[in-house]
Amino acid sequence: MTDTLNDPGTEVPHPIETDFEIGQDNVQRFGLDIHNPVFAISSIAIVAFVIITLMFQGQATDFFGWLRPFLTSTFDWFFLSAANVFVLFCLFLVFSPMGKIRLGGKEARPEYGYLGWFAMLFAAGMGIGLMFFGVSEPMSHFTSSVGGTAAEADARTDWAPLGAAVGDAIAARDLGMAATIFHWGLHPWSIYAVVALSLAFFTFNNGLPLTLRSAFYPLLGDRVWGWPGHVIDILAVFSTLFGLATSLGFGTEQALAGFNFLFGWGTGNVAKVVLIGVITALATISVIRGLDGGVKILSEVNIALAVLLLLFIIVVGPTGVIFETIFSGGVAYARDIIPLSNPFGREDTNFSQGWTAFYWAWWISWSPFVGMFIARVSRGRTVREFLTCVILIPMLASVIWMGAFGGTAVSQVMADSSAPVIDAAQELKLFVMLEQLPLSAITSFIGIILVLVFFVTSSDSGSLVIDTITAGGKIDAPIPQRVFWCVFEGVVAATLLLVGGSSALTALQAMAVSTGFPFTIVLLTMCVSLYIGMRRYLKAMA
Repeated sequence: MTDTLNDPGTEVPHPIETDFEIGQDNVQRFGLDIHNPVFAISSIAIVAFVIITLMFQGQATDFFGWLRPFLTSTFDWFFLSAANVFVLFCLFLVFSPMGKIRLGGKEARPEYGYLGWFAMLFAAGMGIGLMFFGVSEPMSHFTSSVGGTAAEADARTDWAPLGAAVGDAIAARDLGMAATIFHWGLHPWSIYAVVALSLAFFTFNNGLPLTLRSAFYPLLGDRVWGWPGHVIDILAVFSTLFGLATSLGFGTEQALAGFNFLFGWGTGNVAKVVLIGVITALATISVIRGLDGGVKILSEVNIALAVLLLLFIIVVGPTGVIFETIFSGGVAYARDIIPLSNPFGREDTNFSQGWTAFYWAWWISWSPFVGMFIARVSRGRTVREFLTCVILIPMLASVIWMGAFGGTAVSQVMADSSAPVIDAAQELKLFVMLEQLPLSAITSFIGIILVLVFFVTSSDSGSLVIDTITAGGKIDAPIPQRVFWCVFEGVVAATLLLVGGSSALTALQAMAVSTGFPFTIVLLTMCVSLYIGMRRYLKAMA
């Protein structure tokens, strides 16, 4: 991939006039090319977090158990409102004259074909999440019939409250699919698209560094190279690291559950640390190989395995029911997207706070990582093409995935209200569902491999992104720096899993929400800055 920032022969169309010079704040120490003070503050804070959390495990467990529900119950309206703004802003850009802007200038052309581009979008954006929630979320919404208070949801021990009639169960299935698609559709990918487009536009069209602070140049001017910019980048590092740790924690729990399900391996703390260590080592190798030699190859391998598993489910599973679930769930999503998105006056607090507010905070905490990664591989696309593909293609893939995996599990429960999948732990539901189909040992093993490879692609691509931020926007920082962040992603994930104990996932979710909250404000401001920058760009081109 061409580095427009470090290649003096590259012509940047209509660059923003700025006194910033690449490398002016970078220093070389111990073989590292670091951007002061972002690297220093971020790395010291993360190390301190790990040490303090391990020293005061009891207090940390209590704190994490309080933090997540406090934030999601107090600020659910804020998360839901912000996500709606991102969707509407993306729709505005698609249909406005700004949609014709080409990332990199009029002569720029895409550096990756659609297949490789889509593979990297999908693997980086939602891989582990789809594996973890592909069966469990449609099942959860189906059995609770979506909504109600947390106490009411807990009281529903099976699907009987939905009514024994098939019609009632089908309505609940469609409502559950609509809720699931809502969490994996337009809203999350609009969040990613806003960040990715901002970074790509200000980097490729204005000659600024590939880092979060650049997106705020129209508002802050040269102050983005000072402390206001440092704060933005430090928040981006924290958000990315804890968002990644949450996903890696989900992946670890599911992979260990799968190994234990198939081979009787343990799922204790030692097993968690060993697995995270092995995957971090593999991710480190991929990081050393770089974007084309590591991340791109693993992403394409993962997509191939995911497609094979998906096709297997569709062919040997309840094929007709799967397509019916995909279609009727999609229709229900289109029908109910406005009430699902409503941030005010909601009575279904279990859904809006326990599910949606957490999801939006999680996606937002992931957005610097996914957005920067998407930006790096999207040079040459028009804004309209970029937004359409980045939002719609992964959304459609998610709908098909959830319809196939979730629809199969729900059909098993509709056929038998005591089906094993209904009582299985969240991280086991995928493997219990596959057990009811032919070749379950093989497909379950493929499922584990998918989780692990998604684990690796998330870790290595996340390391590249954090490294870029802490190196002041450079994409060719020294390898030891990439390795440092890759290792600490694993350390943070392991720490939160160990400290969380039986509520490990709560600890992971708490940190994702806590970093997602302040970064939501950053993203809303970013929309204003991007609009101003694109409007100026169009005037300059006229």
